[in-house]
Amino acid sequence: MKLNIKNTFTTALPSDSNLENSRRQVENAAFSYVKPKKTSKPEVIHVSPEMADALHISDNALKSDFFRNIVTGNEIYPNTTPYAMCYGGHQFGNWAGQLGDGRAINLFEIEHQNKNWKVQLKGAGETPYSRTADGLAVLRSSIREYLCAEAMFHLNVPTTRSLSLSLSGDNVLRDVLYDGNPAYEKGAIVSRISPSFLRFGNFEILAARKDIKNLKKLVNYTIKHHFAHLGKPCKESYINFFKEVSERTLKMIIDWQRVGFVHGVMNTDNMSILGLTIDYGPYGWLEGFDFGWTPNTTDRQHKRYRYGNQPNIGLWNLYQLANTLYPIIEEVEPLNTILEQYKVDFEKQSLQMMKSKLGLVVSDEEDVKVIQELEDNLQLVETDMTIFFRNLSNFTDEKSGLELIKEAFYDAENVSDEVKNKWTTWFKKYTNRLALERNSSEERKTQMDLVNPKYVLRNYMSQLAIDEADKGNYALIDELFQLLKKPYAEQPENEKWFAKRPEWARNKVGCSMLSCSS
Repeated sequence: MKLNIKNTFTTALPSDSNLENSRRQVENAAFSYVKPKKTSKPEVIHVSPEMADALHISDNALKSDFFRNIVTGNEIYPNTTPYAMCYGGHQFGNWAGQLGDGRAINLFEIEHQNKNWKVQLKGAGETPYSRTADGLAVLRSSIREYLCAEAMFHLNVPTTRSLSLSLSGDNVLRDVLYDGNPAYEKGAIVSRISPSFLRFGNFEILAARKDIKNLKKLVNYTIKHHFAHLGKPCKESYINFFKEVSERTLKMIIDWQRVGFVHGVMNTDNMSILGLTIDYGPYGWLEGFDFGWTPNTTDRQHKRYRYGNQPNIGLWNLYQLANTLYPIIEEVEPLNTILEQYKVDFEKQSLQMMKSKLGLVVSDEEDVKVIQELEDNLQLVETDMTIFFRNLSNFTDEKSGLELIKEAFYDAENVSDEVKNKWTTWFKKYTNRLALERNSSEERKTQMDLVNPKYVLRNYMSQLAIDEADKGNYALIDELFQLLKKPYAEQPENEKWFAKRPEWARNKVGCSMLSCSS
């Protein structure tokens, strides 16, 4: 396995002078050198061929002991120096100080076809940033992360990627419900891939410590390697850097809203500087359409990270980043202008996104009202978001409306006449609105089916794969992996996955709400 190794990050930025792997505050450094923990019986149970190809890893190499040992931390690739990054963050709105890669270890960078990829292991042992934790991960959370990153990529949502999913052969103690009843679970490691794992928090920790010299170094590095089109580092390029981060963050969140994805933990340390979805913890897809839903048990009371609040949290996080960059820009006005523009762009892009889901192309002043009434109706009774929008592309006239969406109702038998009347009224408006469009119903269906997925990774689907994997059967992981490669295709052979969450999964652990425990 011959890889084109680079080390742009470790050569350009200051390293931790203390080489001990002990929990501590790490100052005047962007990262600490650290080696993964060797495991007792490593086994690769799934690999993403597309990601392997992007890294120029051959099929033969994927089957080798060397590959298995590298992606489980049991061997270090020649002439590389694994490291963990130092960052801080605002967690649930409060500054948490130093956080860092507590269970992620960056192995190396690979350059292939003019792209630079960082290869990282999640769950490969403790680092100076592990605080009171063990730096390990369990199979259930690793399956969820591995599948979801690739699923999001195929949904056309900006995301980090997955290369491999492995068992460590060791047991890991976890309290899945945070109820004081920890139990041993199978340990696992995901190999994650991204052009960069830099987060808002990498910059925040330096500003919080008033380490402006290293903050500037980190921003200069980021512009040089990830925003080179902005030109040489200077005040103007710093401002344009913040502008582009703001735009990318918004685009990512609009895509989340489009497919009904709820991240669950939008802390600033979980916000990618490249506008990629990062850190798949207690995430979930909307099943019943509900702006107030959060998948995170920790967020159950205040619902800070609920579906409908994700765009606002994106803005709140950008305010923290603006404060962070202020010491090297020293002007408030351009930062405020960018933050104000986020609000304007959100209104525009959100409207455009909803219009695309409804197959509306031409402009009409009634569009906002049509969308608002639709969103109100969707919350009258529990209505599956994915099924509703996918079936809507088959709409021809107002008579077919209610029949089409019945499949999306969780309790179709008991929908009141009042609710039916509201839907009938809306379908009349929708019919009139479609009359203004110039495309045929076939063309409209084609366009709608490109933005409204038929298949998403519902939590109960992940849980079924987890339950099977716990028994040593990994076939369902692969079945879901293959299914989610074509989320917008009909795939008639996979129709069983185009279905509402089963009733048994409504309140089952792992199928409705999840904790951060992994």
